[in-house]
Amino acid sequence: MKIKKNEIYEVDIIDNGYEGEGIAKIDGFTIFIPNAIKGEKVKIKILKVLSSHAFAKIEAIIEESEYRANVDCDTYSKCGGCAMRHIQYEKTLEIKKSAVESTLKKQGIDVKVNDTIRMENPYFYRNKLQYPLGLDNEGKPIMGVFASRSHRVIETRECMIQNKRLQEIANGIFKFIKENKIPVYDEQNRSGQIRHLVLRIGIKTKEVMVTIVSNEEKIKFESGLVEYITENFKDVKTIVKNVNSQNTNVILGKKNIVLYGDGYIKDDILGFKFNISPMSFYQVNPVQTEKLYSKAIELADLKGDETIFDLYCGIGTIGICASNKIKKLYGIETVHEAIEDAKKNASLNNIENSEFFAGDVEKALPEFIEKNNIKPDVIFIDPPRKGCDNVAIETILKIAPEKIVYVSCNPATLSRDLKMFSNMYELKEVTPVDMFPFTRTY
Repeated sequence: MKIKKNEIYEVDIIDNGYEGEGIAKIDGFTIFIPNAIKGEKVKIKILKVLSSHAFAKIEAIIEESEYRANVDCDTYSKCGGCAMRHIQYEKTLEIKKSAVESTLKKQGIDVKVNDTIRMENPYFYRNKLQYPLGLDNEGKPIMGVFASRSHRVIETRECMIQNKRLQEIANGIFKFIKENKIPVYDEQNRSGQIRHLVLRIGIKTKEVMVTIVSNEEKIKFESGLVEYITENFKDVKTIVKNVNSQNTNVILGKKNIVLYGDGYIKDDILGFKFNISPMSFYQVNPVQTEKLYSKAIELADLKGDETIFDLYCGIGTIGICASNKIKKLYGIETVHEAIEDAKKNASLNNIENSEFFAGDVEKALPEFIEKNNIKPDVIFIDPPRKGCDNVAIETILKIAPEKIVYVSCNPATLSRDLKMFSNMYELKEVTPVDMFPFTRTY
């Protein structure tokens, strides 16, 4: 049977995939169906057919899963952010564990995968809000989230995973922008000013940073906007204007201008203080971050006399959190601004056994090893979604630390990299941590 676009079929959902989507087979041909749950029977419409698989949407649910949940978000069906909001939370944890197991097995890796570490209250957890601004069909200003796979802005009344206070402040700022006719960005014509509002909050300190992303360096009624924010939201400790005039999907540009405060807010992880700037990589779920870092440090089984490398260290969070359990810490990170923040964070916590270096890990690591002839006992790796560079992995294998603790946000690249490490190392265990409840992200 040849599957054709726009045809209707009744199928059984035999599994859930890597991003929570339902999987069905028609004469052995794989169909991916968002919002479907393993065990359901559904009527589907084929949307797109490729050589090896097809995509479809649900037309009707014939037999509903016992794990299906009532969706509690107005924009769920449009934005695509919380791809598993239609599934009971405990079941989403099982799906994520299963996806990790499946991805590892595809690489021929047989290792114990522990149960996913859950979040006790998986709502309003994000400490970073990024709302695009744009124009609706009538040319009126609108703020919210992008529709799935598009740059069409959907007005958002309340997001169930964003911090409530940040939503209150963003809504207030947007009201001021509309009332004072500050032009918002028109992506089609690449005109206007305000592109995004990016807000961050220190969950422990309650300090808030407001970053106004502008298409132009000058913003209409800028001083009045700053005055409005500082007078109405006393927890805002700093306001930064970020200039981004590029035609790009990247939210932040390279130029930051501090309009109020010192350009930083502070937060606390596991008793350590951290300065956070607009460009800092900082985990967006602080509750689960403490669980993640605690687990990573636990698996390292530190005795107090180790030298550790923290690769892709960002602003130094993992290494600094482990610094009181080791002899010496070396951190390497590509982003120069992040390394400067890491040094400041070490100083902020009176940590004297650390050194941080800027550079691409695949280049900086072998150069550092050759120059200093230092062999680490433990290496922590926390790379971006693309995973580790082969040169970095080969260098790590050459220096052969006693232990490697790999923190990953992408099961696919994790599995690929672990395959290389498994040639020399015994893989002990894998523990998923639910950093982004109800979403397809790990």
